[in-house]
Amino acid sequence: MTLEIISPEATLYKGDATSVTAPGVMGSFQILENHAAIASVLQEGELVIKGLDRQLLASTHADSFQTKADSTTIEIKGGAVEMKNNTLIVLID
Repeated sequence: MTLEIISPEATLYKGDATSVTAPGVMGSFQILENHAAIASVLQEGELVIKGLDRQLLASTHADSFQTKADSTTIEIKGGAVEMKNNTLIVLID
């Protein structure tokens, strides 16, 4: 799926990903490729991304992301997500 992570300052990432786990207000949830359309509000927590192309991280914001062997995380204060037509847009605070 195509993933776009946008903060008030800049687009932090735009590229492919295989899964995203987000801190929803009713609990964490995961979005995979070909997920049904969804829109949700996010609360403070970790956004965990798998299959992210680390070379596409915006170089000026790469320090916001923490990489592990199989995933990349970013701490968020809140935001919103929208999944439609295999494109996931994440707006973060």
